[in-house]
Amino acid sequence: MRKRWLSLAAVGAVLAAILVPATPAMAAPTFKVPFPCNQSWSGQTRSDHSPAYAIDFNRTDDLGDPVVASAPGTVDRVTDLGGTSYGKYVRIDHGNGYTTYYAHLGAFNVSVGQTVGYGKVIGYVGSTGGSTGPHLHYEQRLNGNDIQARFNGALALYWGTKTYTSDNGCSGTNYGTGTVNTTSGVSLTVRSGPGTGYSAVGSVADGATVTIYCQTSGTSVTGTYGTSSIWDRIGTGRYVSDAYVYTGYDGYIPSVPRC
Repeated sequence: MRKRWLSLAAVGAVLAAILVPATPAMAAPTFKVPFPCNQSWSGQTRSDHSPAYAIDFNRTDDLGDPVVASAPGTVDRVTDLGGTSYGKYVRIDHGNGYTTYYAHLGAFNVSVGQTVGYGKVIGYVGSTGGSTGPHLHYEQRLNGNDIQARFNGALALYWGTKTYTSDNGCSGTNYGTGTVNTTSGVSLTVRSGPGTGYSAVGSVADGATVTIYCQTSGTSVTGTYGTSSIWDRIGTGRYVSDAYVYTGYDGYIPSVPRC
């Protein structure tokens, strides 16, 4: 447990001026295979795919099987293109420019604006749009451009077919909670990224409980619980300094993924 406290004056000074701006590199979310825990799926990549780095997932009798979010984020698109292209698809915004696409779905299980975590069912395998048979078309993108997919930080196979076994949601709840404590009653500034150089996008009241979807390193801040470079993502594009959040841990929360 963290027992480190600063004086009210020191806390107020930090909240007012908050250190020297910095813009740390933004790490990718910890993406997981987009299917429930312990399921094995065949994932195919091919250079003539569109886009090239997309993965087509299949397994026997997979029509109607659940598809889950591969990382925490906010659903920003639930679209039905009919008999063309992706057909029914979902897009999840994971923050920092990262998005994932889940296409050719048979049905949806989420709505726009919904916050999702690991293991959350977002839809079901189908054969809509330009599909010629049931499968999941899956993409990872950065700033709108498709990128080679990674699962638990490991690069997917390019080019060919590989069996992937999911650990998505296996450990139950993959997020944490914390309590904002500024000691002075002043609200804590929420930033658009993990650092004091990012723009302010709101505030969280002193004493409020926040859900922590992932943690990453950024600007070092001195606050109620000492000096820390850990930043907590409490929503898409919403970060607060862990130095002002009581989590019960002196550092990273073990069960929470790294952003």
